[in-house]
Amino acid sequence: MIITLKDGSTKEYEKEMAIIDIASDISEGLARVATAAELNGEVVDLRTVVKEDANLNILTANDEKGLAALRHTTSHVLAEAVKNLYPEAKLAIGPSIDTGFYYDFECESFTREDLDKIEAEMKKIIKKGAKLERFELPREEAIKFMEDKGEPYKVELIKDLPEDAVISFYRQGENFTDLCAGPHLMSTKSIKAFKLISSSGAYWRGNEKNKMLTRIYGTAFPKKEELNAYLEHLEDVKRRDHNKLGREMELFTTVDVIGQGLPLLMPKGAKIIQTLQRWIEDEEDNNRGYVRTKTPLMAKSDLYKISGHWDHYKDGMFVMGDEETDKEVFALRPMTCPFQYYVYKASQKSYRDLPLRYGETSTLFRNEDSGEMHGLTRVRQFTISEGHLIVRPDQMVEEFKNCIALAQYCLQTLGLEEDVTYHLSKWDPDNREKYIGEPEVWEETQQHMRDIMNELGIDFVEDVGEAAFYGPKIDINAKNVYGKEDTMITIQWDALLAEQFDMYYVDENGEKVRPYIIHRTSMGCYERTLAWLIEKYAGMLPTWLCPEQVRVLPISEKYADYAAEVEKELKKNGIWTSVDMRSEKIGYKIREARLNRIPYMLVVGQKEEEDKTVSVRSRYLGDEGQKSLDEFIKDICEEIRTKEIRKIQTEENK
Repeated sequence: MIITLKDGSTKEYEKEMAIIDIASDISEGLARVATAAELNGEVVDLRTVVKEDANLNILTANDEKGLAALRHTTSHVLAEAVKNLYPEAKLAIGPSIDTGFYYDFECESFTREDLDKIEAEMKKIIKKGAKLERFELPREEAIKFMEDKGEPYKVELIKDLPEDAVISFYRQGENFTDLCAGPHLMSTKSIKAFKLISSSGAYWRGNEKNKMLTRIYGTAFPKKEELNAYLEHLEDVKRRDHNKLGREMELFTTVDVIGQGLPLLMPKGAKIIQTLQRWIEDEEDNNRGYVRTKTPLMAKSDLYKISGHWDHYKDGMFVMGDEETDKEVFALRPMTCPFQYYVYKASQKSYRDLPLRYGETSTLFRNEDSGEMHGLTRVRQFTISEGHLIVRPDQMVEEFKNCIALAQYCLQTLGLEEDVTYHLSKWDPDNREKYIGEPEVWEETQQHMRDIMNELGIDFVEDVGEAAFYGPKIDINAKNVYGKEDTMITIQWDALLAEQFDMYYVDENGEKVRPYIIHRTSMGCYERTLAWLIEKYAGMLPTWLCPEQVRVLPISEKYADYAAEVEKELKKNGIWTSVDMRSEKIGYKIREARLNRIPYMLVVGQKEEEDKTVSVRSRYLGDEGQKSLDEFIKDICEEIRTKEIRKIQTEENK
């Protein structure tokens, strides 16, 4: 048989061979570092026997898929260690993930001390260098095998496999065997660098109706240097985590008696949100041709039945009343679109009136699962920069492009444009009951959007089944510091709901015509954007967004009057300023202002008072020297007006 390798070279063998033996034939060094392989494009175990001509790529831990095999084997070592130390623990699942691996157990929760003890046990297992052996069992034997071991979750997994599934196991030394499809390393001794990161709760199969299990997260790398770099990255992640940092900065808080997913924005956080909202509203209204609406926070169920939300989204809504007993049932709004449709319908529209661009700073309510909520990124009440454009069909493409341009302008202004990915979220033709409308309308609409993205030169991926029930959308996504991806901005193409609401305009021939609708956010959810900004800038937001932009620091009480004069002049120019009048040493005041992430500190003493100057210290350059007060005001006002994102060049603030 002829084996074609990744570089195009070939190897010829007279008989079938296991991939690990082929790797040894190529190079003993390659065989030592091999973790898995791609056989005709499919990731397989090194133990796989090749019986005919094939394309073969030997994977190492330097390859993404090869690293996954290393991490997967490390998760099995973790499971063996837990069983050694806690024999009563029941095994669930233990896959590799983007950041490492995890394993779920039915047992008591683990402390950091427990994790350290488990790590030590793992090192003992790895030191023994046990070989991993793969074997298969018929269905009934496999079930009995795991029943005898007292592993109910494994039994459930086996029973859920298709009747014709290959049921494979990996034996790891003499005392541990796990149900697994693989692939795995040949031996545990190939694991060189790993770390158990944390422990948390996780529902079996991700369903909150199931039992809560205990999950251990870990990671593994081929080299200790890579592991150490990753652990340093995790420390930076913890420092940036908005759920921790936002509370430390007194931007928001949560209270149990108020409820999960209902954050309280504190004065500083509310100031940032206010700044963002005013910026977006002014941009839309003054530069993009939007008109503003203000609509109710709730409506009767009748409205949502017309829109289709009652049938397709009711579980995600807060419903007030009982359909069986109450004459009227209300629900808090999860979206604004049907309300703005009735603004449109309040008077007859001509083709000359379109496009109509309605904007609203909308507070919405969605009944998120408790396990999904986190800080400001996933909440039950939130505010978005919502808009709906009612357009003629011939205007749709241009208006859709303009919506993308507005989103990109917002991202660029906030310094976030390099952090996002674009997704064309499509319907799932195999799950038609989830959507309204005919297949040809969906396919045509999706092709229009595909053409627009290609014309604009925007890279995007296509996600089946992620469309709204009434139309496909462009989702602009970003990852938080932990790697979880969330949608930040959405732009939807809707060719269907105008029919539901009997919306029309009168064309040039006097005929009634259905408009198209674009549902869009310009910047998305304000709370989620604030979380994103906190993590992006580690709390050191651009000056124009900071709730305190300048702190005046008098050297002593003697200069309190001049400090107050400086403060008054700054505030007169719209600069958010405070004065630290405490009788503390100036070095202490500077350090505290820096810890409070204040962009500018103005030190004032005798010389500054005499010369009508200020000594400027900034987070960007450190000591910027003396400036006249007028010059400083001119510079900072220009920075705020242009929404400049100054680069931090001092090591102490990086």
